Amino acid sequence: MTQVGEGREASESTPQVMTFGAPSVGEILAERYELAEHINDDSAGRQVWRGVDVILRRPVAVVLRYPGGDSAAEMLQAAVAASRVIHPSLVGVYDAIDETENDRAYVVREWVDGEALRDVVADGPLDATRTTTVAHAVADAVAAIHATGMVHGNIHPGTVLIGDDGRVVLADARADSADTSETDIRAIGGVLYFALTGHWPHDEVSPSNLPDAVRDGSGAIAAPRQARAGVPAYLDDLTMDLLDKRLALPAADVLAAELARLDTAGDEPYYEDAGPLRLLGSGSSGQGAAVARNAPETTRPAGRKIAAGVAGLLAIAIVGLLFGMSALGGGDDSDAGATPAGNGTSVSPAPGSDAPVTKPQPFPLTADQVRIVDPPTGNRKGLEGVDKIVDGDDNTGWAPYSYKTANFGNLKPGMGVLINLGQPRTVSSVTVTLSHPGASAELRSGDSDPGATSAGDDAIVKSYQRVGEEQFEKYDGTKMVFNGFDPDKKYQYLLFFITEMPATQDGQYPYRVDVQEIVVAGLS
Repeated sequence: MTQVGEGREASESTPQVMTFGAPSVGEILAERYELAEHINDDSAGRQVWRGVDVILRRPVAVVLRYPGGDSAAEMLQAAVAASRVIHPSLVGVYDAIDETENDRAYVVREWVDGEALRDVVADGPLDATRTTTVAHAVADAVAAIHATGMVHGNIHPGTVLIGDDGRVVLADARADSADTSETDIRAIGGVLYFALTGHWPHDEVSPSNLPDAVRDGSGAIAAPRQARAGVPAYLDDLTMDLLDKRLALPAADVLAAELARLDTAGDEPYYEDAGPLRLLGSGSSGQGAAVARNAPETTRPAGRKIAAGVAGLLAIAIVGLLFGMSALGGGDDSDAGATPAGNGTSVSPAPGSDAPVTKPQPFPLTADQVRIVDPPTGNRKGLEGVDKIVDGDDNTGWAPYSYKTANFGNLKPGMGVLINLGQPRTVSSVTVTLSHPGASAELRSGDSDPGATSAGDDAIVKSYQRVGEEQFEKYDGTKMVFNGFDPDKKYQYLLFFITEMPATQDGQYPYRVDVQEIVVAGLS
């Protein structure tokens, strides 16, 4: 598969192609970037090329515009601004050059082997789990941009790239004076809608050459659950609220946090299929009555404000979750909504009990509850920054040294993070966010911490036992979820242990992965 073109979706026709200054295969730009293949032209007339950085010997994408000068100023300024934001879900920008002598300008950025969301969905809308993963990555990237005071301004299915390795990245930031942080958030709602339906909501987000959203006779947008079957209510509600201009919007980091929760929960069985399009009520069997696909949608409450933050978003998700659990509950009332403990979901009370249902919650962790474990063959360097693993920010983390090979340069069996929960606890899940896909890791547990010494770390690596059967081998994502815990056992000491690193850079020591965040959830 090839690198897709980037550029703001626009209704105007492609500008007339000029021949003066036209690039050619084999040409080397700035004495460094060799043009290998013309991929396509975007909607604004920019050419997208696959190239090679002849100095670092790495593939690059070259987005070239001619004539350059004033007409390319916006593209170059946006590229310079974007290059200041480093995030695993943002395409890296390497260079921005205006060749006045050749009357052309170009931006050199990271090459992503894969396809744009636009092209992926051409084969059919995505399921709920994959849609949530894509939107989570986009929201995470936008949150990083907004944290700098900038906006992206060009979020649509052509700039959301899905790599062959599963990585989701956002490309081509290009904001103008009309763009705000709110337009970015609204566009994430558009990405959700497009992934679920294959249509782009023009009026609610921005004009595009993509098919417009499905609408009723009055021109009102149809909810994803009305456009296709199988869309969970929690995702339908979140999408529609982000597109509803009557409602205030959450900040990007708040939205990213909620999508992260849904992304993790997407592995749970009740998220796989939320049942019928809409549940109107409960019959004697405990099953809801489904409406037909083309039945009119009930009136949406206008007073709900998702800008209230995570609490508001959680309320939306919980409503959808209840619908999905009801739909999957079947006709046996005794089993409705019950899920075994220890898999990261809710725990049902005993039959006939009036006790409330208890749900696993994240345990608050502080810096003194985590430390790096480095087996004795290691040099016990690069252990700093462990506090960032539990700071609640996926954009920061512990960064170990880089190595020549994936298995830590054949120096040691791996490295890990030891977590002390303070006391024995019932644990349901451990979620680890990494900086790059391709790592191998497992989760282990033990009875004590012998101490932060070479001998102590050696004892931990040798004595701790794997939790369940889960072991990630060259995992193609950046979020690992371990949930194979024994519900009848309590855990205090957990070891997240990396056994192989992915190649994430060029040079003599290309293998490295950062641990961005660890969240342990369970019952208090």
